[in-house]
Amino acid sequence: MVSVPGSAPAMRRAVLIGLVGEGVRASLTPPMHELEGARHGMHYVYRPIDLARGEGTDEYVVGLLDWARRLGFDGLNVTYPLKQAVVPLLDGLAPSARSVGAVNTVLFTAQGTVGHNTDVTGFGAAFDDAFTEEARGRLVLVGAGGAGSAVASALSAREIGELVIVDADARRAETLAAGVAELGRAPVRAAGPDDLPALLRGADGVVNATPMGMSAHPGAPFDVALLDDRLFVADIVYRPVETALLRAARERGCRVMSGLGMAMHQAADAFELFTGESADRSAMLADLQDLVSAEGAGTDAEVATPRGRIR
Repeated sequence: MVSVPGSAPAMRRAVLIGLVGEGVRASLTPPMHELEGARHGMHYVYRPIDLARGEGTDEYVVGLLDWARRLGFDGLNVTYPLKQAVVPLLDGLAPSARSVGAVNTVLFTAQGTVGHNTDVTGFGAAFDDAFTEEARGRLVLVGAGGAGSAVASALSAREIGELVIVDADARRAETLAAGVAELGRAPVRAAGPDDLPALLRGADGVVNATPMGMSAHPGAPFDVALLDDRLFVADIVYRPVETALLRAARERGCRVMSGLGMAMHQAADAFELFTGESADRSAMLADLQDLVSAEGAGTDAEVATPRGRIR
Protein backbone atom coordinates (compact mmCIF):
# COMPACT_ATOMS: atom_id res chain seq x y z
CA MET A 1 0.00 0.00 0.00
CA VAL A 2 1.36 3.42 -0.98
CA SER A 3 0.50 6.54 1.00
CA VAL A 4 0.96 10.12 -0.13
CA PRO A 5 2.34 12.58 2.48
CA GLY A 6 -0.50 14.51 4.01
CA SER A 7 -3.19 12.08 2.84
CA ALA A 8 -4.93 9.20 4.52
CA PRO A 9 -3.72 5.73 3.46
CA ALA A 10 -5.86 3.93 0.88
CA MET A 11 -8.34 1.54 2.45
CA ARG A 12 -8.56 -2.06 1.33
CA ARG A 13 -11.99 -3.10 0.14
CA ALA A 14 -13.77 -5.14 2.83
CA VAL A 15 -15.90 -8.14 1.83
CA LEU A 16 -17.84 -10.32 4.28
CA ILE A 17 -19.30 -13.64 3.10
CA GLY A 18 -20.82 -16.63 4.91
CA LEU A 19 -21.39 -20.30 4.16
CA VAL A 20 -24.63 -21.59 5.71
CA GLY A 21 -25.50 -25.25 6.15
CA GLU A 22 -25.01 -28.34 8.25
CA GLY A 23 -21.44 -29.56 8.76
CA VAL A 24 -19.79 -26.69 6.88
CA ARG A 25 -16.84 -26.06 9.21
CA ALA A 26 -14.69 -28.53 7.28
CA SER A 27 -15.43 -26.88 3.91
CA LEU A 28 -12.49 -25.77 1.77
CA THR A 29 -14.56 -22.98 0.22
CA PRO A 30 -13.75 -20.32 2.87
CA PRO A 31 -9.95 -20.50 2.49
CA MET A 32 -10.28 -20.70 -1.30
CA HIS A 33 -12.29 -17.46 -1.34
CA GLU A 34 -10.01 -15.70 1.14
CA LEU A 35 -6.90 -16.57 -0.85
CA GLU A 36 -8.48 -15.13 -4.00
CA GLY A 37 -9.59 -12.03 -2.11
CA ALA A 38 -6.04 -11.49 -0.90
CA ARG A 39 -4.78 -11.61 -4.50
CA HIS A 40 -7.18 -8.74 -5.25
CA GLY A 41 -5.92 -6.72 -2.31
CA MET A 42 -9.20 -7.12 -0.43
CA HIS A 43 -9.89 -7.61 3.24
CA TYR A 44 -11.98 -10.68 2.41
CA VAL A 45 -13.50 -12.61 5.31
CA TYR A 46 -15.49 -15.77 4.72
CA ARG A 47 -17.19 -17.35 7.74
CA PRO A 48 -18.82 -20.79 8.01
CA ILE A 49 -22.23 -20.65 9.72
CA ASP A 50 -22.86 -24.20 10.88
CA LEU A 51 -26.52 -25.07 11.43
CA ALA A 52 -27.60 -27.56 14.04
CA ARG A 53 -29.91 -30.29 12.81
CA GLY A 54 -33.45 -28.93 12.56
CA GLU A 55 -32.47 -25.26 12.31
CA GLY A 56 -33.18 -25.01 8.59
CA THR A 57 -36.81 -23.95 9.07
CA ASP A 58 -38.34 -21.12 7.02
CA GLU A 59 -38.64 -18.92 10.11
CA TYR A 60 -35.03 -19.51 11.11
CA VAL A 61 -33.67 -18.89 7.59
CA VAL A 62 -35.70 -15.70 7.14
CA GLY A 63 -34.22 -14.44 10.41
CA LEU A 64 -30.72 -15.48 9.37
CA LEU A 65 -31.00 -13.65 6.04
CA ASP A 66 -32.23 -10.52 7.81
CA TRP A 67 -29.42 -10.58 10.37
CA ALA A 68 -26.78 -11.30 7.74
CA ARG A 69 -27.87 -8.18 5.86
CA ARG A 70 -27.93 -6.09 9.05
CA LEU A 71 -24.47 -7.31 10.05
CA GLY A 72 -23.02 -6.19 6.72
CA PHE A 73 -22.62 -9.47 4.86
CA ASP A 74 -22.25 -8.98 1.11
CA GLY A 75 -23.63 -12.41 0.35
CA LEU A 76 -23.96 -16.02 1.42
CA ASN A 77 -23.28 -19.43 -0.02
CA VAL A 78 -25.87 -21.97 1.08
CA THR A 79 -25.65 -25.73 1.07
CA TYR A 80 -27.48 -28.73 2.56
CA PRO A 81 -30.27 -28.54 3.70
CA LEU A 82 -31.07 -25.06 2.35
CA LYS A 83 -30.46 -25.16 -1.41
CA GLN A 84 -34.12 -25.73 -2.23
CA ALA A 85 -35.68 -24.53 1.03
CA VAL A 86 -34.29 -21.01 0.59
CA VAL A 87 -35.79 -20.50 -2.89
CA PRO A 88 -39.27 -19.20 -1.86
CA LEU A 89 -37.72 -16.98 0.81
CA LEU A 90 -35.74 -14.86 -1.68
CA ASP A 91 -36.82 -11.77 -3.60
CA GLY A 92 -35.54 -12.98 -6.97
CA LEU A 93 -33.78 -15.80 -8.84
CA ALA A 94 -31.15 -15.74 -11.56
CA PRO A 95 -31.74 -18.08 -14.54
CA SER A 96 -29.16 -20.56 -13.20
CA ALA A 97 -31.20 -21.01 -10.02
CA ARG A 98 -34.61 -20.87 -11.66
CA SER A 99 -33.69 -23.67 -14.06
CA VAL A 100 -33.11 -26.18 -11.25
CA GLY A 101 -35.20 -24.73 -8.43
CA ALA A 102 -32.16 -24.59 -6.16
CA VAL A 103 -29.78 -21.89 -4.90
CA ASN A 104 -26.22 -22.04 -3.61
CA THR A 105 -25.36 -18.32 -3.74
CA VAL A 106 -27.36 -15.41 -2.32
CA LEU A 107 -26.55 -11.77 -3.07
CA PHE A 108 -27.76 -8.86 -0.98
CA THR A 109 -28.67 -6.15 -3.46
CA ALA A 110 -30.57 -2.86 -3.45
CA GLN A 111 -33.50 -4.82 -4.94
CA GLY A 112 -33.40 -7.47 -2.21
CA THR A 113 -32.03 -10.99 -1.97
CA VAL A 114 -31.21 -12.67 -5.29
CA GLY A 115 -30.40 -16.37 -5.60
CA HIS A 116 -27.93 -17.89 -8.07
CA ASN A 117 -26.73 -21.44 -8.67
CA THR A 118 -23.01 -21.60 -9.42
CA ASP A 119 -23.12 -25.42 -9.25
CA VAL A 120 -24.80 -25.22 -12.67
CA THR A 121 -22.34 -22.75 -14.16
CA GLY A 122 -19.39 -24.34 -12.35
CA PHE A 123 -20.02 -27.82 -13.71
CA GLY A 124 -20.70 -26.44 -17.18
CA ALA A 125 -17.37 -24.58 -17.27
CA ALA A 126 -15.44 -27.58 -15.94
CA PHE A 127 -17.12 -29.88 -18.47
CA ASP A 128 -16.24 -27.55 -21.33
CA ASP A 129 -12.64 -27.32 -20.12
CA ALA A 130 -12.26 -31.09 -19.92
CA PHE A 131 -14.17 -32.35 -22.94
CA THR A 132 -13.82 -29.84 -25.76
CA GLU A 133 -13.27 -32.35 -28.56
CA GLU A 134 -15.22 -35.40 -27.40
CA ALA A 135 -18.36 -36.64 -29.15
CA ARG A 136 -21.49 -35.77 -27.20
CA GLY A 137 -24.15 -38.12 -28.46
CA ARG A 138 -25.72 -39.93 -25.53
CA LEU A 139 -24.59 -38.83 -22.05
CA VAL A 140 -25.54 -40.82 -18.96
CA LEU A 141 -25.94 -38.97 -15.66
CA VAL A 142 -25.93 -41.15 -12.54
CA GLY A 143 -27.64 -39.40 -9.63
CA ALA A 144 -30.79 -37.26 -9.61
CA GLY A 145 -30.38 -35.47 -6.27
CA GLY A 146 -29.46 -31.83 -5.70
CA ALA A 147 -26.07 -32.11 -7.40
CA GLY A 148 -27.59 -34.15 -10.20
CA SER A 149 -30.15 -31.42 -10.84
CA ALA A 150 -27.40 -28.85 -11.36
CA VAL A 151 -25.39 -31.18 -13.60
CA ALA A 152 -28.47 -32.09 -15.66
CA SER A 153 -29.28 -28.43 -16.23
CA ALA A 154 -25.72 -27.70 -17.32
CA LEU A 155 -25.55 -30.69 -19.67
CA SER A 156 -28.94 -30.03 -21.24
CA ALA A 157 -27.78 -26.52 -22.18
CA ARG A 158 -24.99 -27.99 -24.33
CA GLU A 159 -24.95 -29.58 -27.75
CA ILE A 160 -25.64 -33.22 -26.90
CA GLY A 161 -27.69 -35.90 -28.58
CA GLU A 162 -29.50 -37.25 -25.52
CA LEU A 163 -29.28 -37.07 -21.75
CA VAL A 164 -30.31 -40.15 -19.75
CA ILE A 165 -30.72 -39.68 -15.98
CA VAL A 166 -30.24 -42.80 -13.86
CA ASP A 167 -31.20 -43.06 -10.21
CA ALA A 168 -32.19 -45.86 -7.85
CA ASP A 169 -35.26 -43.75 -7.03
CA ALA A 170 -37.25 -44.03 -10.25
CA ARG A 171 -39.65 -41.25 -9.35
CA ARG A 172 -36.81 -38.84 -8.59
CA ALA A 173 -35.14 -39.59 -11.93
CA GLU A 174 -38.41 -39.16 -13.80
CA THR A 175 -39.21 -35.88 -12.05
CA LEU A 176 -35.79 -34.44 -12.84
CA ALA A 177 -35.92 -35.65 -16.45
CA ALA A 178 -39.35 -34.06 -16.93
CA GLY A 179 -38.18 -30.78 -15.42
CA VAL A 180 -35.02 -30.58 -17.52
CA ALA A 181 -36.92 -31.58 -20.67
CA GLU A 182 -39.20 -28.56 -20.17
CA LEU A 183 -36.19 -26.32 -20.72
CA GLY A 184 -36.57 -27.24 -24.40
CA ARG A 185 -32.96 -28.21 -25.06
CA ALA A 186 -31.56 -31.73 -25.47
CA PRO A 187 -33.87 -34.78 -25.32
CA VAL A 188 -33.95 -36.10 -21.75
CA ARG A 189 -35.28 -39.33 -20.29
CA ALA A 190 -35.05 -41.33 -17.06
CA ALA A 191 -33.77 -44.88 -16.54
CA GLY A 192 -32.91 -47.25 -13.72
CA PRO A 193 -29.61 -48.81 -12.60
CA ASP A 194 -30.51 -52.08 -14.33
CA ASP A 195 -30.46 -50.21 -17.65
CA LEU A 196 -26.84 -49.08 -17.28
CA PRO A 197 -25.17 -51.95 -19.21
CA ALA A 198 -27.19 -51.19 -22.34
CA LEU A 199 -27.03 -47.43 -21.87
CA LEU A 200 -23.25 -47.29 -21.52
CA ARG A 201 -22.69 -49.52 -24.55
CA GLY A 202 -24.26 -46.78 -26.68
CA ALA A 203 -23.02 -43.74 -24.77
CA ASP A 204 -20.19 -41.29 -25.32
CA GLY A 205 -19.85 -40.24 -21.69
CA VAL A 206 -21.00 -40.80 -18.12
CA VAL A 207 -21.13 -38.42 -15.15
CA ASN A 208 -21.30 -39.39 -11.48
CA ALA A 209 -23.40 -36.94 -9.46
CA THR A 210 -23.90 -39.22 -6.45
CA PRO A 211 -21.92 -39.13 -3.17
CA MET A 212 -20.31 -42.47 -4.06
CA GLY A 213 -16.56 -42.06 -4.07
CA MET A 214 -16.41 -39.60 -1.19
CA SER A 215 -14.39 -40.60 1.86
CA ALA A 216 -17.62 -41.22 3.76
CA HIS A 217 -19.12 -43.17 0.84
CA PRO A 218 -16.29 -45.30 -0.60
CA GLY A 219 -16.73 -47.25 -3.79
CA ALA A 220 -18.06 -46.58 -7.28
CA PRO A 221 -21.65 -45.62 -8.23
CA PHE A 222 -21.92 -48.58 -10.63
CA ASP A 223 -19.98 -51.64 -11.79
CA VAL A 224 -16.74 -50.27 -13.29
CA ALA A 225 -16.54 -53.34 -15.55
CA LEU A 226 -19.09 -51.50 -17.71
CA LEU A 227 -16.47 -48.89 -18.65
CA ASP A 228 -14.41 -49.02 -21.85
CA ASP A 229 -12.09 -46.61 -23.60
CA ARG A 230 -14.83 -45.17 -25.84
CA LEU A 231 -16.27 -43.29 -22.88
CA PHE A 232 -15.31 -40.09 -21.16
CA VAL A 233 -15.99 -40.15 -17.42
CA ALA A 234 -16.67 -37.20 -15.11
CA ASP A 235 -17.03 -37.21 -11.33
CA ILE A 236 -18.23 -34.28 -9.22
CA VAL A 237 -16.52 -35.70 -6.09
CA TYR A 238 -13.21 -33.99 -5.29
CA ARG A 239 -12.43 -35.24 -1.79
CA PRO A 240 -10.66 -37.50 -2.69
CA VAL A 241 -9.70 -36.28 -6.15
CA GLU A 242 -8.97 -39.78 -7.46
CA THR A 243 -12.20 -41.65 -6.77
CA ALA A 244 -12.66 -45.37 -7.33
CA LEU A 245 -14.62 -44.55 -10.50
CA LEU A 246 -11.91 -42.30 -11.96
CA ARG A 247 -9.13 -44.72 -11.04
CA ALA A 248 -10.93 -47.54 -12.86
CA ALA A 249 -11.70 -45.26 -15.81
CA ARG A 250 -8.02 -44.27 -16.19
CA GLU A 251 -6.99 -47.91 -16.07
CA ARG A 252 -9.36 -48.63 -18.94
CA GLY A 253 -8.08 -45.72 -21.05
CA CYS A 254 -11.05 -43.38 -20.59
CA ARG A 255 -10.71 -39.60 -20.68
CA VAL A 256 -11.60 -38.35 -17.21
CA MET A 257 -12.64 -35.21 -15.30
CA SER A 258 -12.28 -34.98 -11.53
CA GLY A 259 -14.49 -32.84 -9.32
CA LEU A 260 -11.75 -30.23 -8.79
CA GLY A 261 -12.75 -28.20 -11.83
CA MET A 262 -16.39 -27.90 -10.80
CA ALA A 263 -15.43 -27.01 -7.22
CA MET A 264 -13.07 -24.29 -8.43
CA HIS A 265 -15.39 -22.83 -11.07
CA GLN A 266 -18.42 -22.70 -8.77
CA ALA A 267 -16.31 -20.88 -6.17
CA ALA A 268 -14.86 -18.55 -8.81
CA ASP A 269 -18.34 -17.78 -10.16
CA ALA A 270 -19.56 -17.01 -6.63
CA PHE A 271 -16.50 -14.80 -5.98
CA GLU A 272 -17.26 -12.80 -9.12
CA LEU A 273 -20.91 -12.40 -8.12
CA PHE A 274 -19.94 -11.26 -4.63
CA THR A 275 -17.23 -8.80 -5.71
CA GLY A 276 -17.87 -7.84 -9.33
CA GLU A 277 -14.21 -8.64 -10.11
CA SER A 278 -12.76 -11.37 -12.29
CA ALA A 279 -11.39 -14.40 -10.47
CA ASP A 280 -7.98 -15.83 -11.28
CA ARG A 281 -9.21 -19.34 -12.02
CA SER A 282 -5.81 -20.89 -12.59
CA ALA A 283 -4.62 -19.60 -9.21
CA MET A 284 -7.84 -20.74 -7.51
CA LEU A 285 -7.42 -24.23 -8.94
CA ALA A 286 -3.83 -24.34 -7.65
CA ASP A 287 -5.05 -23.19 -4.23
CA LEU A 288 -7.70 -25.89 -4.16
CA GLN A 289 -5.18 -28.56 -5.14
CA ASP A 290 -2.91 -27.38 -2.30
CA LEU A 291 -5.80 -27.40 0.18
CA VAL A 292 -6.88 -30.91 -0.82
CA SER A 293 -3.27 -32.14 -0.65
CA ALA A 294 -2.80 -30.60 2.80
CA GLU A 295 -6.03 -32.20 3.99
CA GLY A 296 -4.96 -35.57 2.64
CA ALA A 297 -1.56 -35.31 4.31
CA GLY A 298 -3.12 -34.55 7.70
CA THR A 299 -1.29 -32.55 10.34
CA ASP A 300 2.06 -32.85 8.57
CA ALA A 301 0.98 -30.38 5.89
CA GLU A 302 -0.35 -26.84 6.03
CA VAL A 303 -1.49 -24.09 3.68
CA ALA A 304 -1.10 -20.33 4.17
CA THR A 305 -4.30 -18.24 4.13
CA PRO A 306 -4.81 -14.51 4.78
CA ARG A 307 -5.79 -15.30 8.38
CA GLY A 308 -2.84 -17.59 9.02
CA ARG A 309 -1.95 -21.17 8.22
CA ILE A 310 -4.43 -24.02 8.22
CA ARG A 311 -3.69 -27.66 8.88
